[in-house]
Amino acid sequence: MVQVQTRGKMGKVMDAPSGHWVYNVLPRRLWPYAQLARWDRPIGWQLLLWPCLWSAALVASAGAKVGDNVWSVLPSVWHLLLFTIGAIAMRGAGCTYNDLADQDIDDQVARTRSRPLPSGQVTRNQAKIFLVLQCLVGLVVVLQFNWFTVALSFASLIIVAAYPFMKRITDWPQLVLGLAFSWGALVAWSAETGSLALAPVLLYIGSILWTIGYDTIYAHQDKEDDALVGVRSTARLFGSKTRIALMALYGGALLCFAGAFAVAEVPMPALAGLLAAGVHLNRQIMVLDIDNPEQCLRLFRSNNIVGWLIFAGLVFGALWVVFKPLV
Repeated sequence: MVQVQTRGKMGKVMDAPSGHWVYNVLPRRLWPYAQLARWDRPIGWQLLLWPCLWSAALVASAGAKVGDNVWSVLPSVWHLLLFTIGAIAMRGAGCTYNDLADQDIDDQVARTRSRPLPSGQVTRNQAKIFLVLQCLVGLVVVLQFNWFTVALSFASLIIVAAYPFMKRITDWPQLVLGLAFSWGALVAWSAETGSLALAPVLLYIGSILWTIGYDTIYAHQDKEDDALVGVRSTARLFGSKTRIALMALYGGALLCFAGAFAVAEVPMPALAGLLAAGVHLNRQIMVLDIDNPEQCLRLFRSNNIVGWLIFAGLVFGALWVVFKPLV
Protein backbone atom coordinates (compact mmCIF):
# COMPACT_ATOMS: atom_id res chain seq x y z
CA MET A 1 0.00 0.00 0.00
CA VAL A 2 1.39 3.39 -0.97
CA GLN A 3 1.93 5.77 1.91
CA VAL A 4 -0.39 8.76 1.69
CA GLN A 5 0.52 12.36 2.37
CA THR A 6 0.46 13.14 6.07
CA ARG A 7 -0.31 16.41 7.77
CA GLY A 8 1.51 18.22 10.49
CA LYS A 9 0.52 21.00 12.83
CA MET A 10 -2.07 23.50 11.63
CA GLY A 11 -3.04 21.19 8.74
CA LYS A 12 0.16 21.63 6.75
CA VAL A 13 0.63 19.17 3.91
CA MET A 14 3.73 17.08 4.64
CA ASP A 15 6.29 16.44 1.91
CA ALA A 16 5.96 12.64 1.95
CA PRO A 17 5.16 9.97 -0.68
CA SER A 18 1.60 10.34 -1.96
CA GLY A 19 -0.86 8.01 -3.65
CA HIS A 20 0.46 9.05 -7.07
CA TRP A 21 0.74 6.31 -9.70
CA VAL A 22 4.54 6.72 -9.75
CA TYR A 23 4.74 4.97 -6.38
CA ASN A 24 2.58 2.11 -7.61
CA VAL A 25 4.81 1.57 -10.65
CA LEU A 26 8.25 1.92 -9.06
CA PRO A 27 9.76 -0.60 -6.64
CA ARG A 28 9.91 0.74 -3.09
CA ARG A 29 13.72 1.13 -3.17
CA LEU A 30 13.32 3.79 -5.89
CA TRP A 31 10.71 5.81 -4.03
CA PRO A 32 13.28 8.17 -2.48
CA TYR A 33 14.57 9.05 -5.95
CA ALA A 34 11.03 9.73 -7.14
CA GLN A 35 10.74 12.07 -4.17
CA LEU A 36 14.04 13.78 -4.97
CA ALA A 37 12.91 14.41 -8.56
CA ARG A 38 9.31 15.18 -7.51
CA TRP A 39 8.03 12.78 -10.17
CA ASP A 40 4.77 12.51 -8.22
CA ARG A 41 4.28 16.28 -8.52
CA PRO A 42 4.10 17.04 -12.21
CA ILE A 43 3.04 20.64 -11.61
CA GLY A 44 6.72 21.60 -11.22
CA TRP A 45 7.84 20.42 -14.64
CA GLN A 46 4.59 21.61 -16.19
CA LEU A 47 5.21 25.17 -14.97
CA LEU A 48 8.80 24.92 -16.20
CA LEU A 49 7.55 23.68 -19.57
CA TRP A 50 4.94 26.33 -20.29
CA PRO A 51 7.30 29.18 -21.28
CA CYS A 52 8.90 26.72 -23.73
CA LEU A 53 5.57 25.76 -25.26
CA TRP A 54 4.34 29.35 -25.39
CA SER A 55 7.51 30.43 -27.17
CA ALA A 56 7.35 27.50 -29.59
CA ALA A 57 3.74 28.40 -30.44
CA LEU A 58 4.61 32.10 -30.62
CA VAL A 59 7.44 31.67 -33.13
CA ALA A 60 5.37 29.24 -35.21
CA SER A 61 2.35 31.54 -35.42
CA ALA A 62 4.33 34.78 -35.83
CA GLY A 63 3.00 36.60 -38.89
CA ALA A 64 0.55 33.80 -39.72
CA LYS A 65 -1.79 34.77 -42.54
CA VAL A 66 -4.50 33.44 -44.79
CA GLY A 67 -3.13 30.88 -47.22
CA ASP A 68 -0.32 29.60 -45.00
CA ASN A 69 0.22 25.86 -44.79
CA VAL A 70 -1.35 24.56 -41.59
CA TRP A 71 1.84 22.81 -40.48
CA SER A 72 3.87 25.98 -40.90
CA VAL A 73 1.88 27.80 -38.19
CA LEU A 74 2.00 24.99 -35.64
CA PRO A 75 4.94 24.33 -33.30
CA SER A 76 7.23 21.43 -34.15
CA VAL A 77 5.96 18.24 -32.50
CA TRP A 78 9.57 17.05 -32.24
CA HIS A 79 10.55 20.20 -30.38
CA LEU A 80 7.55 19.93 -28.06
CA LEU A 81 8.56 16.37 -27.19
CA LEU A 82 12.17 17.41 -26.54
CA PHE A 83 11.06 20.32 -24.37
CA THR A 84 8.81 18.00 -22.35
CA ILE A 85 11.56 15.45 -21.73
CA GLY A 86 14.01 18.23 -20.91
CA ALA A 87 11.60 19.91 -18.50
CA ILE A 88 10.99 16.68 -16.60
CA ALA A 89 14.70 15.86 -16.42
CA MET A 90 15.93 19.33 -15.49
CA ARG A 91 13.16 20.03 -13.02
CA GLY A 92 14.06 16.75 -11.32
CA ALA A 93 17.74 17.68 -11.38
CA GLY A 94 16.93 21.12 -9.99
CA CYS A 95 14.90 19.64 -7.14
CA THR A 96 17.65 17.15 -6.33
CA TYR A 97 20.27 19.92 -6.33
CA ASN A 98 18.00 22.10 -4.21
CA ASP A 99 17.56 19.28 -1.67
CA LEU A 100 21.32 18.81 -1.46
CA ALA A 101 21.82 22.53 -0.85
CA ASP A 102 18.91 22.83 1.59
CA GLN A 103 19.28 19.66 3.66
CA ASP A 104 19.92 21.61 6.86
CA ILE A 105 16.90 23.85 6.30
CA ASP A 106 14.60 21.01 5.22
CA ASP A 107 15.35 19.24 8.48
CA GLN A 108 13.87 22.19 10.39
CA VAL A 109 10.71 22.74 8.30
CA ALA A 110 7.64 20.62 9.05
CA ARG A 111 6.65 20.18 5.40
CA THR A 112 10.10 19.13 4.18
CA ARG A 113 11.74 17.13 6.96
CA SER A 114 10.35 13.89 5.52
CA ARG A 115 12.28 14.37 2.27
CA PRO A 116 14.82 11.63 1.42
CA LEU A 117 17.98 13.48 2.51
CA PRO A 118 16.93 14.88 5.91
CA SER A 119 15.11 11.63 6.70
CA GLY A 120 18.18 9.52 5.74
CA GLN A 121 16.50 7.51 2.98
CA VAL A 122 19.38 8.30 0.61
CA THR A 123 22.95 9.46 1.17
CA ARG A 124 24.35 12.66 -0.27
CA ASN A 125 26.56 10.65 -2.66
CA GLN A 126 23.56 8.71 -3.95
CA ALA A 127 21.68 11.96 -4.50
CA LYS A 128 24.66 13.43 -6.38
CA ILE A 129 24.84 10.42 -8.71
CA PHE A 130 21.13 10.74 -9.38
CA LEU A 131 21.61 14.44 -10.08
CA VAL A 132 24.29 13.70 -12.68
CA LEU A 133 22.12 11.09 -14.43
CA GLN A 134 19.24 13.56 -14.77
CA CYS A 135 21.59 16.24 -16.09
CA LEU A 136 22.86 13.81 -18.72
CA VAL A 137 19.31 13.33 -19.98
CA GLY A 138 18.98 17.11 -20.19
CA LEU A 139 22.27 17.32 -22.07
CA VAL A 140 21.12 14.78 -24.67
CA VAL A 141 17.98 16.87 -25.21
CA VAL A 142 19.87 20.17 -25.56
CA LEU A 143 22.32 18.69 -28.08
CA GLN A 144 19.42 18.12 -30.50
CA PHE A 145 19.22 21.87 -31.13
CA ASN A 146 21.43 24.40 -32.93
CA TRP A 147 24.64 25.58 -31.27
CA PHE A 148 23.26 29.00 -30.37
CA THR A 149 20.50 27.25 -28.40
CA VAL A 150 23.03 24.91 -26.79
CA ALA A 151 25.08 27.89 -25.58
CA LEU A 152 21.94 29.71 -24.43
CA SER A 153 20.81 26.66 -22.47
CA PHE A 154 24.15 26.33 -20.72
CA ALA A 155 24.02 30.00 -19.73
CA SER A 156 20.97 29.28 -17.58
CA LEU A 157 22.99 26.93 -15.36
CA ILE A 158 24.52 29.93 -13.59
CA ILE A 159 21.07 31.02 -12.42
CA VAL A 160 20.04 27.46 -11.55
CA ALA A 161 23.18 26.99 -9.46
CA ALA A 162 22.58 30.22 -7.54
CA TYR A 163 18.88 29.74 -6.81
CA PRO A 164 18.97 27.47 -3.71
CA PHE A 165 21.16 29.97 -1.86
CA MET A 166 19.08 33.06 -2.64
CA LYS A 167 16.56 32.39 0.13
CA ARG A 168 19.40 32.94 2.60
CA ILE A 169 20.49 36.35 1.30
CA THR A 170 17.50 38.09 -0.33
CA ASP A 171 13.76 38.56 0.08
CA TRP A 172 13.43 37.86 -3.65
CA PRO A 173 14.38 34.20 -4.22
CA GLN A 174 11.20 33.95 -6.31
CA LEU A 175 12.75 36.41 -8.78
CA VAL A 176 15.75 34.14 -9.25
CA LEU A 177 13.42 31.16 -9.66
CA GLY A 178 11.58 33.16 -12.31
CA LEU A 179 14.81 33.87 -14.16
CA ALA A 180 15.53 30.13 -14.25
CA PHE A 181 12.01 28.77 -14.83
CA SER A 182 11.26 31.21 -17.64
CA TRP A 183 14.46 30.56 -19.62
CA GLY A 184 12.58 28.25 -21.96
CA ALA A 185 10.88 31.29 -23.49
CA LEU A 186 14.26 32.21 -24.97
CA VAL A 187 15.39 28.66 -25.71
CA ALA A 188 12.31 27.58 -27.68
CA TRP A 189 12.44 30.66 -29.91
CA SER A 190 16.15 30.23 -30.61
CA ALA A 191 15.68 26.50 -31.25
CA GLU A 192 13.54 27.46 -34.23
CA THR A 193 15.34 30.59 -35.46
CA GLY A 194 18.92 30.28 -34.18
CA SER A 195 18.68 33.77 -32.70
CA LEU A 196 16.67 35.95 -30.31
CA ALA A 197 14.30 38.88 -30.84
CA LEU A 198 12.16 41.28 -28.83
CA ALA A 199 9.11 38.99 -28.79
CA PRO A 200 10.73 36.14 -26.81
CA VAL A 201 12.40 38.65 -24.49
CA LEU A 202 9.00 40.15 -23.64
CA LEU A 203 7.63 36.65 -23.19
CA TYR A 204 10.56 35.87 -20.88
CA ILE A 205 9.96 38.98 -18.74
CA GLY A 206 6.25 38.19 -18.51
CA SER A 207 7.00 34.61 -17.50
CA ILE A 208 9.32 35.85 -14.75
CA LEU A 209 6.57 38.05 -13.30
CA TRP A 210 4.09 35.16 -13.53
CA THR A 211 6.54 32.84 -11.75
CA ILE A 212 7.15 35.31 -8.93
CA GLY A 213 3.38 35.55 -8.49
CA TYR A 214 2.54 31.86 -8.33
CA ASP A 215 5.61 30.98 -6.25
CA THR A 216 4.71 33.70 -3.76
CA ILE A 217 1.38 31.93 -3.27
CA TYR A 218 3.26 28.64 -2.87
CA ALA A 219 5.67 30.15 -0.34
CA HIS A 220 2.82 31.20 1.96
CA GLN A 221 2.58 27.52 2.96
CA ASP A 222 5.92 27.73 4.76
CA LYS A 223 6.07 31.32 5.99
CA GLU A 224 5.89 30.46 9.69
CA ASP A 225 8.63 27.83 9.54
CA ASP A 226 10.64 30.07 7.20
CA ALA A 227 10.54 32.86 9.77
CA LEU A 228 11.83 30.50 12.46
CA VAL A 229 14.79 29.21 10.42
CA GLY A 230 15.61 32.50 8.70
CA VAL A 231 14.49 31.63 5.18
CA ARG A 232 13.43 34.68 3.19
CA SER A 233 10.74 34.91 0.51
CA THR A 234 8.38 37.27 -1.26
CA ALA A 235 5.57 35.70 0.79
CA ARG A 236 7.17 37.04 3.95
CA LEU A 237 8.11 40.30 2.23
CA PHE A 238 4.62 41.05 0.88
CA GLY A 239 2.72 39.64 3.86
CA SER A 240 -0.78 41.11 4.09
CA LYS A 241 -0.13 43.10 0.90
CA THR A 242 0.23 39.92 -1.18
CA ARG A 243 -2.97 40.58 -3.15
CA ILE A 244 -1.73 44.03 -4.22
CA ALA A 245 1.64 42.55 -5.19
CA LEU A 246 -0.05 39.81 -7.22
CA MET A 247 -2.13 42.39 -9.07
CA ALA A 248 1.07 44.15 -10.12
CA LEU A 249 2.92 40.92 -10.96
CA TYR A 250 0.14 39.19 -12.87
CA GLY A 251 -0.91 42.44 -14.53
CA GLY A 252 2.66 43.08 -15.65
CA ALA A 253 2.94 39.53 -16.93
CA LEU A 254 -0.20 39.87 -19.04
CA LEU A 255 0.99 43.19 -20.49
CA CYS A 256 4.35 41.63 -21.44
CA PHE A 257 2.61 38.66 -23.04
CA ALA A 258 0.34 40.99 -25.01
CA GLY A 259 3.41 42.96 -26.09
CA ALA A 260 5.12 39.76 -27.25
CA PHE A 261 2.02 38.82 -29.24
CA ALA A 262 1.93 42.25 -30.86
CA VAL A 263 5.63 42.33 -31.75
CA ALA A 264 5.44 38.81 -33.21
CA GLU A 265 2.28 39.77 -35.11
CA VAL A 266 0.41 36.65 -34.07
CA PRO A 267 -3.23 36.41 -35.19
CA MET A 268 -5.63 38.50 -33.12
CA PRO A 269 -7.71 35.52 -31.85
CA ALA A 270 -4.68 34.47 -29.76
CA LEU A 271 -5.65 37.28 -27.39
CA ALA A 272 -8.74 35.29 -26.39
CA GLY A 273 -6.52 32.78 -24.59
CA LEU A 274 -4.63 35.60 -22.92
CA LEU A 275 -7.90 37.19 -21.79
CA ALA A 276 -9.11 33.89 -20.36
CA ALA A 277 -5.81 33.49 -18.53
CA GLY A 278 -6.26 36.98 -17.10
CA VAL A 279 -9.69 36.06 -15.76
CA HIS A 280 -8.24 32.98 -14.08
CA LEU A 281 -5.34 34.92 -12.54
CA ASN A 282 -7.76 37.53 -11.24
CA ARG A 283 -9.78 34.79 -9.58
CA GLN A 284 -6.63 33.52 -7.85
CA ILE A 285 -6.09 36.96 -6.37
CA MET A 286 -9.71 37.43 -5.28
CA VAL A 287 -10.09 34.10 -3.44
CA LEU A 288 -6.58 33.86 -1.99
CA ASP A 289 -6.33 33.21 1.74
CA ILE A 290 -2.64 33.48 2.62
CA ASP A 291 -3.26 31.74 5.96
CA ASN A 292 -4.73 28.62 4.36
CA PRO A 293 -1.82 26.40 3.24
CA GLU A 294 -4.02 23.87 1.45
CA GLN A 295 -5.75 26.58 -0.56
CA CYS A 296 -2.40 28.17 -1.41
CA LEU A 297 -1.25 24.83 -2.83
CA ARG A 298 -4.43 24.45 -4.89
CA LEU A 299 -4.14 27.96 -6.31
CA PHE A 300 -0.47 27.42 -7.09
CA ARG A 301 -1.29 24.24 -8.99
CA SER A 302 -4.10 25.96 -10.89
CA ASN A 303 -1.50 27.95 -12.81
CA ASN A 304 -1.26 24.95 -15.10
CA ILE A 305 -4.63 26.13 -16.43
CA VAL A 306 -3.02 29.49 -17.26
CA GLY A 307 -0.42 27.63 -19.30
CA TRP A 308 -3.05 25.74 -21.27
CA LEU A 309 -5.15 28.84 -21.95
CA ILE A 310 -2.27 30.88 -23.37
CA PHE A 311 -0.90 27.98 -25.43
CA ALA A 312 -4.35 27.08 -26.78
CA GLY A 313 -4.96 30.72 -27.70
CA LEU A 314 -1.78 30.86 -29.78
CA VAL A 315 -2.43 27.54 -31.53
CA PHE A 316 -6.11 28.10 -32.29
CA GLY A 317 -5.46 31.71 -33.25
CA ALA A 318 -3.04 30.54 -35.94
CA LEU A 319 -5.42 27.82 -37.11
CA TRP A 320 -8.29 30.32 -37.25
CA VAL A 321 -6.36 32.47 -39.74
CA VAL A 322 -5.39 29.50 -41.89
CA PHE A 323 -8.90 28.06 -42.06
CA LYS A 324 -10.76 31.40 -42.13
CA PRO A 325 -11.43 31.24 -45.90
CA LEU A 326 -13.21 27.91 -45.38
CA VAL A 327 -15.62 29.29 -42.79
